[in-house]
Amino acid sequence: MSMIPRKDLLDIASLTNEEIEFVLANAVPFKDLFKRSVKKVPTLKGQTVLTLFYEPSTRTRSSFEVAANRLSADVTHFDIESSSVVKGESVLDTVETLESMRVDYIVVRHKQSGIPGFIAKNTRASVINAGDGWHAHPTQALLDAFTLREKFKDLRGARALIVGDIQHSRVARSTSLIFRRLGMHVAYLAPGSIMPRETPPEIPRFGNWDDAFAWKPDVIYLLRVQSERMDEPFFPSASEYHKNYGLTDARVEVLKERGLWLMHPGPVNRGVEITDQGMNYEKSLINQQVENGIAVRMSVLYWLKPGAIES
Repeated sequence: MSMIPRKDLLDIASLTNEEIEFVLANAVPFKDLFKRSVKKVPTLKGQTVLTLFYEPSTRTRSSFEVAANRLSADVTHFDIESSSVVKGESVLDTVETLESMRVDYIVVRHKQSGIPGFIAKNTRASVINAGDGWHAHPTQALLDAFTLREKFKDLRGARALIVGDIQHSRVARSTSLIFRRLGMHVAYLAPGSIMPRETPPEIPRFGNWDDAFAWKPDVIYLLRVQSERMDEPFFPSASEYHKNYGLTDARVEVLKERGLWLMHPGPVNRGVEITDQGMNYEKSLINQQVENGIAVRMSVLYWLKPGAIES
């Protein structure tokens, strides 16, 4: 499948359906590569992938680094804590430094929305948004879609219930968008305090599990409660949240009865979003999401072209 070169991946909204399909289709052979005794290909040999994380990350950063390594790229992590950033160096100054190092790909996570886009405008390197504020997390959305494609083949008509901290979640924004682009129906379940005031009219909003289950979802997608993004508590306590909105043992039994799939972008707050029993649920896709994240990020790195001029 041929594709017009794209320099950066900043969000899902800017992608065409053809580009989404290209990334998902090429993730398949990259995942097949995992099963071989030789797990590396020379696709990015001689190129440098740099991870620039202004926010802590284990799962996403390591996934990108493994993906880049398997494509034979040289991988470098820019250590914010020991860099001049802590001395007040601006993002632009940092980008100019990286530009002089001639890196080819920059994977960026930042607490402020829009920073990956700003960096992309000021470097020839391909910039991949690994999460910016409440805005977007495009590779998470792509790996979520890829994971469900493995189970449903055709996602049209399938129903996903996204549960939890919708207001502060870049994952909810990106994943609900790609699900809908691929023909799925999406609904939200959250306390009123962390439900956005405005959501697309085609996304039903529920305030309790009974109404949400009555909507007959096929997939339950739990979100992490992001306490670090809350200036003040949005619910009385973690135990209160779990009682009313978490996946309790009783609700896990409902999932079992109905054969529903379970997803979570990680890291999981056990006892808040989900119980230990829920983590052992046989139709949980949480581990598959992690594995598929490597394949999808390999596909993204393969697709993007540093220095490309986009129309």
